Amino acid sequence: MRKEFALVFLLMLVSAMLIPYGCTDKKPEPTDTTQADSAFVDTTVMDSTENVIAETPMPKAADELFDDFIFNFAANRKLQQSRIVFPLPIYRDGKMEKKMNKQQWKMEHFFMRQGYYTLILDNQKQKDRVKDTAVNHVAIEKIFLKKETVQTYIFNKINGEWKMTAIHYQPLAKNRNANFLKFYNHFSTDSAFQVQSMAGEVEFTAPDPEDDFSTISGVIVPRQWLDFRPGIIPSGLLYNVLYGRQYENSDRRILVIRGIANGLEMEMTFRRIGGHWKLIEFNS
Repeated sequence: MRKEFALVFLLMLVSAMLIPYGCTDKKPEPTDTTQADSAFVDTTVMDSTENVIAETPMPKAADELFDDFIFNFAANRKLQQSRIVFPLPIYRDGKMEKKMNKQQWKMEHFFMRQGYYTLILDNQKQKDRVKDTAVNHVAIEKIFLKKETVQTYIFNKINGEWKMTAIHYQPLAKNRNANFLKFYNHFSTDSAFQVQSMAGEVEFTAPDPEDDFSTISGVIVPRQWLDFRPGIIPSGLLYNVLYGRQYENSDRRILVIRGIANGLEMEMTFRRIGGHWKLIEFNS
């Protein structure tokens, strides 16, 4: 993160320390509406975090990386409206349904209220796109797993500034990750299915229960899953960020879960084996 953001994110970090993150066996209730983004975060704390961002002018350097821009865009109402190309085209299943004017727009907080966002990757190299200043096209997918719908916000860099240029709605079945997401919807809500969906041996890295500053690594078998599984397995509503236009469609998916201003980062790696998705590795 750039120096201009140091003060903002320091304050965010202090606020985030009040949020009860960690690896526990308590699972959040699934969320699948546009009104309730998540049960993970104390919204009062997140409101304070957003206020800090909203009251701090966004430096020009924030437009270099989409991640720097989107935190400001999601928290600052005035900035958000100024960075949307109105009238905003709304597409449904590939066809333009209407154009939305400025007065019709409602503030979109994206994953700020959820407290984390996700990346669904085909390989580890795709992580590098997050820090690639050459990226000029980004899509944020708001994935409603139960409703089987994907709402995609399209952003393009125009004259050096990130702007939202369209919104697309499509059935989940037409998404590039449709097969994996159908599997993951079941996986995220059914512990018995989680056990069934594990490879014979699964590599893991997890916090050391005897040392808050250390981790332990090893291999577990399916019957040990309930004792070692990550404390957060997102369900119901996912936010997936796609950087750039070129993505593969392989038999591997890496689900990255990144916290906002709290240092949280987890990964679950799945591979399609014999036509079935299997968990082969996780880091929590």
